[in-house]
Amino acid sequence: MTGYDKAFAAPLHEEMTTVSHLECSVTGKRYEAGQIWNLSEAGWPLLVRYDLEALRQGWNRDWINNGPSSMWRYAPVLPVRNPASIVSLGEGMTPLIRTTRLEKKLGCTDLWVKDEGINPTGSFKARGLSCAVSMAKELGIKKVAIPSAGNAASAMAAYAAAAGMEAHIFMPVDVPQANFIECKSFGAHVTLIDGLISDCAKIVGDRKEKEGWFDVSTLKEPYRIEGKKTMGYEVAEQFQWTLPDVIFYPTGGGVGMIGMWKAFDEMEALGWIGPKRPKMISVQADGCQPIVRAFETGAERSEFWKNASTVSSGLRVPKPLGDYLVLEAVRKSGGTAIAVSDEESLDAGIELATLDGVFAAPEGAACVAALKKLLDSGFLKPDERIVIYNTGAGLKYLEAYSTRYPRQASGEADKLGGMITPR
Repeated sequence: MTGYDKAFAAPLHEEMTTVSHLECSVTGKRYEAGQIWNLSEAGWPLLVRYDLEALRQGWNRDWINNGPSSMWRYAPVLPVRNPASIVSLGEGMTPLIRTTRLEKKLGCTDLWVKDEGINPTGSFKARGLSCAVSMAKELGIKKVAIPSAGNAASAMAAYAAAAGMEAHIFMPVDVPQANFIECKSFGAHVTLIDGLISDCAKIVGDRKEKEGWFDVSTLKEPYRIEGKKTMGYEVAEQFQWTLPDVIFYPTGGGVGMIGMWKAFDEMEALGWIGPKRPKMISVQADGCQPIVRAFETGAERSEFWKNASTVSSGLRVPKPLGDYLVLEAVRKSGGTAIAVSDEESLDAGIELATLDGVFAAPEGAACVAALKKLLDSGFLKPDERIVIYNTGAGLKYLEAYSTRYPRQASGEADKLGGMITPR
């Protein structure tokens, strides 16, 4: 019996999944499962729906421990039908780390970091791209293309390589060096663009039909969100099927927040959790905060953020396609949206690393900076259970952090650990 078979301990169907259909996230129009789709006819993201009532009768959460130690332990609520289609590099089941020293300094009592930086290719993007590439394989797709601010490109390149697919990647020219080198090493066709991710997306959109590429841009295919939602299943499982009071999520495209909100509804329908939801906190950078601005003005959708700029490359998304879904989760949960400066993010990242040994990406570190502000303002109570999602490894952002540690050579070793040059 394979790990994927074990996830079904008492299988309800021969197929792995219980997908019933896909539906437009705005109009609700239904689309047939098992077909190649990008956006709905109305131009909105598609959401995968499952026969949760049938699944509730035939799948018990207590069986999950028998499944693989990856996000595929939740296979019945993932869209892949055939286990042979799964392209996995061990993504998911990331640690939930109690940050005892940071919580003491900040004056809170129950603070955790969900560290997505240990995923394959060093970020949470591995979840979404494992699912998207697996579905592309199942649907017979041979070429995939993506515009990316960095980490999604690295993940797609890795999973496409594992699947034997042709990968075409478009990234801003100032993308972190780690992402560029990763993508090239995985054999992807990489094009650097003098512009933003929105400019990269336009190129993919203009060329995909001619080149025969399947577009796996954020929310322009239905399955990255399904991989990302496993972050919600995991945090519930790791807390013994209770949800935290607060979730901080660094928001660029916002797919992880949308996915977790979807996961919470699915788990309630399965009878695994109750109606309680965490306050969802959307964190952005001062130099690119379309969600924050929309939240503050009461708008249902965001406006394009001009001249977007931040060292947190994953937050440099001037107009998220799924902005209305992010805003819905924030508002329904009683949460908020907040922006912090790059300086605050980097300093908070160093503080988290120094106090608790977690070297977070600037995006995750931005959540630490935001937490300080919301505790100081009284928006959050010190005794609430708070989870920060660190979406990537700090090691992938050495250029950004290097601004805090300029290196100077000297003839003698500095008492603080400076560089020694030969005489």
